[in-house]
Amino acid sequence: MRVCSLMGAVVLCLASGAATALSGPEILALHEKAMGGEAAISALQSVKLSGKLIITNANVTLATTEVRARPLLLRSEASIQGLTGVQAYDGQQAWKIEPWQGRKDPERMSDDDAKELIDQADMDGPLLHPAAGDRISYAGLEDVDGDAAHKFVVSHANGDVATVYLDPSAYLIIRIRTRRNVRGAEVVSETDYGSYTQVAGVWMPFSSEQGTPGAPKTVKQIIEKAEANIAPTASSFAFPGVAATTIH
Repeated sequence: MRVCSLMGAVVLCLASGAATALSGPEILALHEKAMGGEAAISALQSVKLSGKLIITNANVTLATTEVRARPLLLRSEASIQGLTGVQAYDGQQAWKIEPWQGRKDPERMSDDDAKELIDQADMDGPLLHPAAGDRISYAGLEDVDGDAAHKFVVSHANGDVATVYLDPSAYLIIRIRTRRNVRGAEVVSETDYGSYTQVAGVWMPFSSEQGTPGAPKTVKQIIEKAEANIAPTASSFAFPGVAATTIH
């Protein structure tokens, strides 16, 4: 039997009468191992995820495809009734196409509007390989739906903050709460993750629910198919008109 409790800045775990302390870095190492380990994570250079997006408060379901590639590239498409919207990030600039708003031409996104896309493009999640200027601190245990989850606070160089919760036994991410500054206003959102499935040796969440903390989640995403290392072209992510090259 293994019983863990918070003591200061570490987790005190009792097993067979012996006590061992887990520091924040040790828990992060367990998180990396739980995801599949450094070798498998590094070998996964790109992934294509297909599924559906459900807007629960509007009773709308969209077919989705999402391609992520290293170092920080993303293209997400959502389709309904013959219309396909696009959001993409090429590592420097984010852009979008919103046909349901009557806009069929691509538009560049502001830096503030791109923040969520950039977070989504990170294949390793917020706790591994932080960007320059980011700080990660362990904040002990906090209740998440009845479980004492490990809590980490990621302070980004731009002032935004992500609070990340790890399952206390699986060490995988079960919730991320983000606080972003968007056009001078604070925007807080919360996403719960589950249905972890192995993709080329790496465990990835195949379901997520997003909304405002303390309120019912209104956006649900379900992944139905995953393809690893698909070798996308740079033009898949770049603002339309950029010449195509293969990403290695």
